[in-house]
Amino acid sequence: MNYWLMKSEPEEFGIDDLKAAPKGTDHWDGVRNYQARNMMRDQMKKGDLALFYHSNCAEPGIVGIMKISREGYPDFTAWDPADPHYDPKSDPADPRWFMVDVTYVRHLERIITLRELKEKRELEGFPLLRRGNRLSIMPVTEKQWNFILSLETA
Repeated sequence: MNYWLMKSEPEEFGIDDLKAAPKGTDHWDGVRNYQARNMMRDQMKKGDLALFYHSNCAEPGIVGIMKISREGYPDFTAWDPADPHYDPKSDPADPRWFMVDVTYVRHLERIITLRELKEKRELEGFPLLRRGNRLSIMPVTEKQWNFILSLETA
């Protein structure tokens, strides 16, 4: 099993939106970074777990857990001119962008804030905390995963 952290702006798509989706499942679309796309397309597997991270908000942080419920497939939002994630260079015959389906698992008992994560020496090297890292999807080691979840009740 792999572990991931996936960022979304709560005003655009938050954990409550995922929970409210039919069967708590929705597609994770609109990723327009090749490195993040490659992780979704090539590395994410059904059953992997992901931390749901709210970004670009008053208190950025990890708010919940979701699982990968469908492996990478072409992101059809890239072909819709009415969609904010439209990419005129993407072609259904040779898709440029991919997405996965995610399913709600649970909210955390409390938000584990970015500020709190930055204070933990145990998370040295964690991609989220690297200066200049703007990826919306990143791998999490099992050790990092377990440590982060240990903070939930700390």
